[in-house]
Amino acid sequence: MTTPSALERPRGVPFTRRMTARAVLLPAAALSLLPPRRIRAVLEVARRGARPATAAQAKNAREAMCAVSLRCAGPKGCLPRSLGAALLCRLGGTWPTWCTGVRVVPPFTAHAWIEADGHPVDEGVPDDYFTRLITVAPTSRPTGR
Repeated sequence: MTTPSALERPRGVPFTRRMTARAVLLPAAALSLLPPRRIRAVLEVARRGARPATAAQAKNAREAMCAVSLRCAGPKGCLPRSLGAALLCRLGGTWPTWCTGVRVVPPFTAHAWIEADGHPVDEGVPDDYFTRLITVAPTSRPTGR
């Protein structure tokens, strides 16, 4: 017997934003198949030169990914969703903090998400609900002349 469930897909995502999200969906899905150290290496290169993403920018990117992909909108789509949202932010010149980790309380569950301003974006959990194992944060720019 199965339990019925319905996925909430965001509405009101502009057409151009949805098309851009579709463009990063395939690279995000391919990236999600790599081992963690390779994902981190690719994301560390991708983040170069980007400004830190605001909470609104990160939320818009996450919503766009969920709007174009049922997998990303689903409960097991956290890795491609977070990778796609990070890449989508990067196309706009910003970078959220990309995180992967585990749930603090049992049962053990791995998860991937993005953060902005030190808080998970649209995860619906407290800030300390997950323990971060890998993070790729925006780089700080040098303040030289």
